[in-house]
Amino acid sequence: MKVYQFIEEHHLEFGVRWLLRKFGLSPNAYYNFLKDRKASYRAEKEEKLRLIEDMYHKHNGKPGYRMIKDLDRENNIDLSQNTIHRYMKELNLKSVTVSKKPKYVKGTCHKKFENLLKREFTATQPNQKWCTNFTYLKLENGAKRYNCSILDLYDRSIVATLNGKEITAELAINTLKIALANNPNHKNLILHSDQGSQFTSKEFADFCTSETVTQSMSKAGCPYDNAPMESFYGTLKNEYVSQHTFKDDESLNAGIYEEIYCWYNHVRPHSFNNGKAPFFKRCA
Repeated sequence: MKVYQFIEEHHLEFGVRWLLRKFGLSPNAYYNFLKDRKASYRAEKEEKLRLIEDMYHKHNGKPGYRMIKDLDRENNIDLSQNTIHRYMKELNLKSVTVSKKPKYVKGTCHKKFENLLKREFTATQPNQKWCTNFTYLKLENGAKRYNCSILDLYDRSIVATLNGKEITAELAINTLKIALANNPNHKNLILHSDQGSQFTSKEFADFCTSETVTQSMSKAGCPYDNAPMESFYGTLKNEYVSQHTFKDDESLNAGIYEEIYCWYNHVRPHSFNNGKAPFFKRCA
């Protein structure tokens, strides 16, 4: 067996016929050995393809090759990202792709707070720096709903998310109340947002002051100053919202909350956490 492997590895250097004569081997025996090796390789590859396809469909087509690699903690696929990428091409499996964002229009600001983050989107401990924002959602009948979420820059976990029928300061306050209630240890907390009227309102500013939360704001019309929230909402819409329809508020709320609190926080690999889910870092 070792002789055959030596011939296979060095046939370009010396030539197959010369090596076979050198070792006194039959050509038929050598080529039968190659056939057996290929059969073993094909069987192993088929098993790897099956595991990749099963994992892809298990998570509703969300994973790309990078996420497949991160999620593979039980099946032991033991393949490089490049090989997984190639196998997914063979299987014609593609993760959902993020659509181009619309152009942002610079708006006006009712009340401005200093940008305390200055794009330093890291934190040394939980509940040190939070980001928040709104996005819109749609029901099956076209009715608009709005989501307000708060993200912890320590591990990119979502500490609170709430849907509402209107985009108001009240929705922002109620979301913040949930986050604070679930995370009572929040001394010197900075809450970063854009300059939307909901966050610049007196109602919201007074609530932050009463809870010793320091507000920070992006430059007007500059989404890059709140990039982690933009990225989160892009992921949410791309991987979940665009793949589902919601008949009513009940189905919308149940779906969004499960997607965020269960899948995103506890299962979905995040590149910021070296391929681990956000709560893996928080609970480590």
